[in-house]
Parts: sequence; C-alpha cells; structure tokens
Amino acid sequence: MATAKVTDAAAARAAGMDPDRLDALVDHLDQTYVQSGKLPHMQMLLSRDEVPLLSVSRGQARATGEPLQADALFRIASMTKPITSVAFMRLVEQGKVALDDPVTDVLPEFADLRVGADGTGRMTRPMRMIDLLRHTSGLTYGLQRQTPIDARYRELGLDEFQQKRSSDEFIAALASLPLEFSPGERWNYGVSTDVLGVIVERLSGQDLETHFRQNIFDPLGMKDSFFTLPADRTDRLTDAWGLGEDGLRLRDRGAASSWRRKLRFRSGGGGLISSTADYHRFARMLLRGGELDGARLLQPDTVAQMRSNHLPGGGDLASMSQAMFSEADYAGVGFGLGFAMTLANQQFYWGGVFSTYFFIDPVERLIGLFMTQHLPSSTYPVRAELRAGIGAAIVTRRGQG
Repeated sequence: MATAKVTDAAAARAAGMDPDRLDALVDHLDQTYVQSGKLPHMQMLLSRDEVPLLSVSRGQARATGEPLQADALFRIASMTKPITSVAFMRLVEQGKVALDDPVTDVLPEFADLRVGADGTGRMTRPMRMIDLLRHTSGLTYGLQRQTPIDARYRELGLDEFQQKRSSDEFIAALASLPLEFSPGERWNYGVSTDVLGVIVERLSGQDLETHFRQNIFDPLGMKDSFFTLPADRTDRLTDAWGLGEDGLRLRDRGAASSWRRKLRFRSGGGGLISSTADYHRFARMLLRGGELDGARLLQPDTVAQMRSNHLPGGGDLASMSQAMFSEADYAGVGFGLGFAMTLANQQFYWGGVFSTYFFIDPVERLIGLFMTQHLPSSTYPVRAELRAGIGAAIVTRRGQG
C-alpha cells in the first residue's frame, strides 16, 4: 500500500525533479526496509540547490515504540571522517601542515614502523599526511578480518569508538604494530582518520570536541553534533540495532547509550553523534565550496582538491584495494581527501557502519542524506537504491559547475 506523498511537489518541479518518482522512492525504501522490519527506521532528506525537496521520518526510534522524530540524533560513525578531514585541511590552509609532510613530524612515535605480518619489512617511503586522508597509510581496521595484523587490532580494541586509552596511548598502541603495506602502495580502509584526528589535536593544542565546536560546528550552526551526548538531548538519541539470527537485535539503547560516557579519546574516524539537519548544513558548506551563511571554513580550491581523486596513478579502488569490499563496489570509484568519489559523475560521498549515508553531486547540485541505526551497513543495498532512485527523478540536468 502506497504511503502519503511526502515530496514538496512545487519545489521539486521548480528544481527540475519529478515529485512522483521521489515519492515512489520513499515508498519503496519504507515498504522494503522499515515496514518489513529489516531496518528499525529511516530518515531521508534530499535537496537541490540547497532547497529541501523532501524530508521524511519513518519507523520507531526506540525499542519501546516511540516514532522517529525529525530532530532525532544518530551515531554517524564514519561520517565523522569528512568532518575531521575538513578540520585538517583548515590547518593546511593556515600553513601549519602540508599534505606531503611526513606523519612523524607530528607523531614521532611512528618513526620505527615496520611492514608485514612478521614485522620485518621496512617502509619504502615515509607515511605522509595525504596517506591518512586517502587511506593509503598501511593502517587497517580489525573489523576487516583479513590478516594477522587486523586480528591484533581486534585484540587491542583499536576500532572501538570509545577508547579507554588517551590519544597518546592510542598512537603508542598503533606504533607497536606493523603496517599492512608500505604507505602509498595500496588503499585499505582503517584507522587513518583517527590518527588524523590526533594530529589535529596536537597541531591545534585542543581536544577534538573543542576544536570541532569552535571551528566547524559553531560557525555552521551545527548545534546537535557531539562526541559525548549531552544530558538534555538523551531523549533524542535513537536506539541502535544489529542484525541477529532472528532479525533486529538491540545493540545500544539511546536512553543508556555508551555515547554518554566522558571520553579520554575522541574518534576522528567514527565517534560523532549528529542530526540530519546538522549534517545537511555541513554538506551545504561543501557544495558551496567551503562557505555557508557567511562563515567560510575552506577556500573553493581546497574543497575542489578534497573531492578530486588522489589515488596514486589516478587509479580506482578496484585496482588499489586489498580487502573488505567487493571489486564491483569499487570499480570506477576514486578516493579524495576525506571521502570517496565516482570518477564518471563527480559525486562524492561516504557512510557509517550504522548504515548512515550522504552524497553530494556538485554537477546536479544535489545533497542526499539517509539516516538509520543498523549494523552492519553492508546488509542491504539501500545506498545504491537511494542514488539510483534520485538519479531517475532528475528531469532537468545541469551543466558542469
């Protein structure tokens, strides 16, 4: 049974979009995933030329049955990475660091890193800052479950969002382990952006929460983005579920969430809570070339650099990746300074392990956001369906811009 129309039909037509197709997309995602019980809820926002065309919330926010509200808060996990990357690129613009600087300039603990499972290999060149931004550092994630090295990451809990370690202790633990490969040789998704967050802290002299608040969140009006959930917003954080043998299984209860803990370490790779509205403002800043409502975070050339492919030799992830995702997922996908990008149409995007996702199309002037709280993010093809459905609803295409 079709749901009620949710697209602003007049705004969609004025923006060159088909409102009926957008409604059909929302209906498909709702019926296929939320009403079927595959996902607990979904929140979707689409804008073109920064004008919202639809904003919809479906499903239950909590296991106790409360409906998902428009101001819900979500664990955005790896959607933290673009924010950390923006913070770092601001420091590049300020002349405090350069993309080609050796990481050891800021993290001397990495001076004696070795390569390979037996720890006997040596780096063919130093790890550079750009390697952290584009995930060619040789660092990994324990969740990959591919090698003895990522097994050690799991044993040491190096993937955990709320580390019991301090930032310095986190770096020391990483420095005790070998790299998967010499920097620049391959692409491998891992804790590179967490390391980048520590570099931001050391260069700025501020913890990551304070630095983000002063330099990104407050200037952009992102009032609902945090590493630690404030007590006055506890009722807005959704529950998080995971895929169990009998369907959804509660993993983190919003009312008693681990995101309420006081932190020693703030994960620049995956630690933030945010809202759809807040992340839309962040995405609008990127779409506009680094500025929003008079607050300029980055220069347009810097944003253009971030959303360009920086994989060595101009390759794609299918040719550079060693693990985790299928080759089909990576064909024609490059990686910039903080997010992936499609070589064919210039869209740039990323998502989080709780199945959150965003994309920005700088040519068609589109921003798409999808929020839910379901582990793992690879269970269902929601992201591909979202992009395809939005693409099919474009009536008037834009020129290069």
